[in-house]
Amino acid sequence: MRDKTQANSTEPGDRLIRAGAIVFFVGAVATLVTVAPLLLHTTPFPTYMFGLSMLMGVGFLIAAAGVLRSVAAGRRQARAIQARTASR
Repeated sequence: MRDKTQANSTEPGDRLIRAGAIVFFVGAVATLVTVAPLLLHTTPFPTYMFGLSMLMGVGFLIAAAGVLRSVAAGRRQARAIQARTASR
């Protein structure tokens, strides 16, 4: 049986995964910017910059939610296929 999914189609959870990746990378850049003055022995950034570093964890959680949503949609689809083949 041939897969009928198109290359540009989006599955449930894809947007969450992409958004989580973007938020994660913003947090990673903020972490690098925050840690650099500590390693270079210059004046550290204000405390809110350390808060921006927490975006790494937030992005990871958003992406994980997208993965779980994608898995749940795949399971629902598999159950529907199984129910259709069982009723024949």
